[in-house]
Amino acid sequence: MPDPPNTENEFLRQLTKVVGANLPDEQFGVSELAQAVGMSRSNLLRKVKKMTGLSVSQFVRQERLMQAMELLKQPGLTVSEVAFQVGFSSTSYFIKCFREHYGYPPGAAGEKGYDESEARPSGQTHRLVAIMFTDIQGYTALMQQDEEKALQYRSRHREVFNAITEKYHGKILQYYGDGTLSIFQSAIDAVHCGIELQQAFQLQPKLPVRVGVHSGDIIITEEDIIGDGVNVASRVESLAAAGSVFISEKVYDEVKNQPGIRTVSMGSFAFKNVLKPLEVFAISNSGLVVPERGQLTGKLQQPAGSTGDRRPGKNRALLRWLLPVMLLLVAGYLLVRTGVFNTLSLKPVSAGREGGEKSIAVLPFINDSNDSSNVYIINGLMESILDHLQRLDGLRVISRTSVERYRNTGKTIPEIAEELDVRYFVEGSGQKIGDQLVLSIQLIEASSDRHLWSEQFNRETSDIFGLQREVAKKIADKIQVIITPETAAQLEKVPTDNLEAYEAFLKGRECFNHGLEDRTSFSRAIPYYEQAIALDPEFARAYAGLAIAYYLLDYDQAEKHYADQINRYADKAMLYDPRSPQCLVAKALFYLYTGAYTSALPHLEKALEYSPNSPLVINILADFYTRFVPNTEKYLEYALRGIRIDIASHDSTTASFIYLHVSNALIQSGFQAESERFINRSLAYDPNNLYSAYVKAFILYTKHRDLATTRAQLLEAYQRDTTRLDILQELGKISYFMRDYPAAYRYYKRFADARTTLGLDIYPEENAKIAAVMRQMGKPAEAERYIQAFQIYTENDQSIYQPLNRAMLAAYEGDPERAVEQVRQFSKAENYHYWTVLFLELDPLMDSVKKLPGFQKSMRVIEKKFRERQDALRERLKDLL
Repeated sequence: MPDPPNTENEFLRQLTKVVGANLPDEQFGVSELAQAVGMSRSNLLRKVKKMTGLSVSQFVRQERLMQAMELLKQPGLTVSEVAFQVGFSSTSYFIKCFREHYGYPPGAAGEKGYDESEARPSGQTHRLVAIMFTDIQGYTALMQQDEEKALQYRSRHREVFNAITEKYHGKILQYYGDGTLSIFQSAIDAVHCGIELQQAFQLQPKLPVRVGVHSGDIIITEEDIIGDGVNVASRVESLAAAGSVFISEKVYDEVKNQPGIRTVSMGSFAFKNVLKPLEVFAISNSGLVVPERGQLTGKLQQPAGSTGDRRPGKNRALLRWLLPVMLLLVAGYLLVRTGVFNTLSLKPVSAGREGGEKSIAVLPFINDSNDSSNVYIINGLMESILDHLQRLDGLRVISRTSVERYRNTGKTIPEIAEELDVRYFVEGSGQKIGDQLVLSIQLIEASSDRHLWSEQFNRETSDIFGLQREVAKKIADKIQVIITPETAAQLEKVPTDNLEAYEAFLKGRECFNHGLEDRTSFSRAIPYYEQAIALDPEFARAYAGLAIAYYLLDYDQAEKHYADQINRYADKAMLYDPRSPQCLVAKALFYLYTGAYTSALPHLEKALEYSPNSPLVINILADFYTRFVPNTEKYLEYALRGIRIDIASHDSTTASFIYLHVSNALIQSGFQAESERFINRSLAYDPNNLYSAYVKAFILYTKHRDLATTRAQLLEAYQRDTTRLDILQELGKISYFMRDYPAAYRYYKRFADARTTLGLDIYPEENAKIAAVMRQMGKPAEAERYIQAFQIYTENDQSIYQPLNRAMLAAYEGDPERAVEQVRQFSKAENYHYWTVLFLELDPLMDSVKKLPGFQKSMRVIEKKFRERQDALRERLKDLL
């Protein structure tokens, strides 16, 4: 018997109701809708397609847009607010979808008399305008401390901003969290608006708002607001202080003769991604803040307090040395960017070109298109082919970062082969013409510079995944690498059926890859990844990209913000592709983030099984075994594996870091002579490498055991760059070991104050020593603060050193028996660093316990186990040492 005629309508009404109930949830997609209506995903897809002609994703998006239309017709709501209310995290993507659906932008939906025929098909409008950026200083931190107050701040900010902007005929283009982007037809109107805004924000409750204004050309499209003018306005605003209005020199030229507008020059600044330095002015009208130049921070190429020289200022230099620390875990930052383990095993490896080992490097592809904006597609093809090759066991594949330096090189193939120690090269060039991809590929034998195979592919963009797979298989066939059935199955997998989603993902990956040079690139990658999963809610690689980007944004920050995002996106990635190395890495990083190290390891090992040549996975494993679960043997194993795939040329800076990290790996196992040999080579290549200078001070300590000499050597390095917090805390530590508490106090306090000022979560293990110094210096309140911080750190520490931390707490609290017991517990551990053996008995906190029989017995066990492991390791490494 057929269904009643209204059954289908009732079903669609049910779906509409469920979507409406979950409208603000951007994660609500096909799987969630199927679960809500009690159907399998496949049945829901078939039924919706049959009834509406739409996919389920299209149906959900259509319902969101229909609800958006109703909201836009209501007064008082901005486009950004509506976008978030209907589940679009990206305003620009909402505008794009809305225009595609209705044929005109959402901003026109509520305008009376709007003629839809006037909507420009091109979606672009050039305008010369005054551009204003604002934001609330400290808003993110406030959200963590008092969410209700933060929301009240934002509500007041928008209420005042809307009213005053309308008064001066401004147009609000975008709300983004705690900030705004707006435009004015007149620079004079924009400045008057900024003045009145700041005067209003000084009334109770006061708001710490920054305002920046610039005049320039912008392009408004259905997807975005772009143009150099937007970039400059953002940079000017970043420089401003709370309560101030900063304007560019172009705006100053337009307002300098206006009565009622007073200005003062703040000087010239070299902003990031702005070609030439710009003079910036502060509005000095009554009630507005005019900060001192030296107080300014912003998106600068060099610090605000500098003049014409290129020497970095204090904060900039601190960030310069901290950046490698922040990125080390995921990207193997020092291993990749500086080539730390890139070119050198302890003895040369030459099998790559002459022996039986098969090795290959994929050189950067050339974008033949006249449109430089297509470069992300060509780079994406290169990286995807590289990713396919990295999955092949029995083939050594050189990493992307190692070949990137050859993008514009004049060197010949044999010359590059000599530097990379590789047998084969892949060269490629391509272009995108409409919906066509044209890709030319050559496989070259390195020693002879002879082409073994070349082919040109002309494919529809819809066949991009088949193209990547075919190229990888043909290369493997030509160099006779066997592809196992398991690997073949992985190569056949298509990351997404939605080409728009893949294009957004490639744009995100292109941004992400620049994160090694500019950490903000991770933030810029996020909207593209979000767009990708909005288009395909089952796109595993995009979820993994989001998890990793959020992880890096939180890395080494005192205030953590993104635990939920990292976990949620990593879980989504694993749900949709549990065999993807990138997805496994994303989940592993969440476990590292939370201190669950034992849970991270199987994910990393499985990722390496699926992609034996992955530099990402190998570098994380090397770091895992030196920082999280110390195991020097495995550290060296993965470091040496990394050498064979991460290879760069031997410039002096790179070589210096190579030898530094080999030296550091060796001294951790107590190989003093070998370590000293490599650290001397490091300094010979670059005498200004202060990392090597202070590591050498500790290597030499293992010979002479003279703390005063070590401190003098550290002080010499520190005086060459007094922004180095790493050396500063080492000076505090050595002074503490010397019982020179006034000196330890000076160094530790300077370090701790800078750490707090910069909002960094670095060296938390030092807090017990800092507390002990504060107590010795008669500062009990400060001592209590630091020992409480150390106690929290210890409770969360999952490493083998947790018992030692507990021993220090017990000794600090005057409980020697408990301290001895915790040292005994630690003596059961394996693979600890040489520094533990050297410095445990020197620690003043151990003074009350180190003569007790139990402590002495445990120390003998610790020393004996270390020496036995060192002897075994020396035997295994004898051919390399």
